[in-house]
Amino acid sequence: MTEQIRIGIVGYGNLGRGVELAIKQSPDMKLDAIFTRRDPASIPSAIQAYSIEDAERFVNEIDVMILCGGSATDLPEQGPAFARLFHTVDSFDTHARIPEYFEQVDAAAKASGKVSVISTGWDPGLFSLNRLLAEAILPEGKEYTFWGKGVSQGHSDAIRRVNGVKHGVQYTIPSEDAVNRVRSGENPELATREKHIRDCYIVAEEGADQEAIAEEIRSMPNYFADYNTTVHFIDEATMKAEHSAMPHGGTVLRSGTTGENNTQIIEFGLKLDSNPEFTASVLVAYARAAFKLARKGQTGAKTVFDIPFGDLSPKSAAELRKELL
Repeated sequence: MTEQIRIGIVGYGNLGRGVELAIKQSPDMKLDAIFTRRDPASIPSAIQAYSIEDAERFVNEIDVMILCGGSATDLPEQGPAFARLFHTVDSFDTHARIPEYFEQVDAAAKASGKVSVISTGWDPGLFSLNRLLAEAILPEGKEYTFWGKGVSQGHSDAIRRVNGVKHGVQYTIPSEDAVNRVRSGENPELATREKHIRDCYIVAEEGADQEAIAEEIRSMPNYFADYNTTVHFIDEATMKAEHSAMPHGGTVLRSGTTGENNTQIIEFGLKLDSNPEFTASVLVAYARAAFKLARKGQTGAKTVFDIPFGDLSPKSAAELRKELL
């Protein structure tokens, strides 16, 4: 076996645990350390955990650091900070802020000679690639992205940050009517509110102002303000019994025309039993790509648009041509 890529994980929530599982399925990688803001002794893993404050001591022992924090508050700080020390991969998913985040991470990574792959996962990530591919092939057309039905990690993390929220889960639900109109070739003009609703389930802290919590969620920019959002308050037993699984998925469609007005539709979809485990699997593949790019002497922030698909695979170019082309 060739040398193994040494991986570190920052954050050990659902996504971090998913990364650990994905690395076990990747013989060319090994997980060396987990870094956490919690008590390292509380991390339920066979891999040694350390305080996040100790990460700098590992700059010569870890090849790629996979950042598993949330986009609302963790990654805006951790992304640039870790890019100054390590090659990194993250799943920053606040779409409206990606250009700003890219610039911050790019500056840090270039200054340190590192590679940082940002905003990967499935959206942004795989869905982004499919939007680009479909638009390039069908320039005369319209793109539609539908998410769900499923649990959004980023949006669930955002509602859990609201003061007074003890636990929270958010489901994104696509409009079946809107999806069917696109598949029929109608090319409808759809407002944001016509494509999805956002359904939130909250366990509030004792004595918390539930109406204030609901209003803060419904008015949250970049997450809920542009959608029809419902907020339900439930008890902890109901949350555990009915909202512990993390399914998700979605569809990217582009409906366009070629030649003498022939309708062509491109569709890419995902149906996921575990959103965090699938997202983690994407992060691990892009960690392999980050390692390869660094070996080629590249530096700075990268997105999925900058990385050849071949770099995601542990197979050689010759193997890929023979087996998959």
